[in-house]
Amino acid sequence: MQLYQLRSQQTLPISREVAWEFLSDPANLKNITPSSMGFHILSGADKEMFPGQIIQYTVSPFKGYTTRWVTEITHVQEGYYFVDEQRFGPYALWHHKHFIKETNGGIIMEDIIDYKIPFGIFGQLAQVLFIKKQLTTIFKFRENKLKELFGQIDNRPNELEIKAI
Repeated sequence: MQLYQLRSQQTLPISREVAWEFLSDPANLKNITPSSMGFHILSGADKEMFPGQIIQYTVSPFKGYTTRWVTEITHVQEGYYFVDEQRFGPYALWHHKHFIKETNGGIIMEDIIDYKIPFGIFGQLAQVLFIKKQLTTIFKFRENKLKELFGQIDNRPNELEIKAI
């Protein structure tokens, strides 16, 4: 089974505290996810983020198919990073690290997602045909939404890469 990695970086002209307040609130996920994904939080987003927190959602990765996704917040260093891991859902593995680093004039928000797709060769084919494109679309939407909400620093380029590792 092939392991893939998505890496995304975006600079925002906000403080670490503002970034943390927004990014660590699971309810904001809906705001930075395309509506076409049918993202709805079912439970677990009603408390401040903590290690061991279980959050349940439904998502529709493609038309006509809705699935439940359950993640656990496994690590939290307030103001700096948190990690969520899929416990049940569409991926064979989903390990998502969120980092906030200070930079001149704001913060760098970095995401590193290591993921595996189930179904062997069919999953690898799905990665090539639509999963990579879909993840790119989701993260580009998120980038634009965060830019709309918070602005950007000096037109610095944002980075997005998905590769097999």
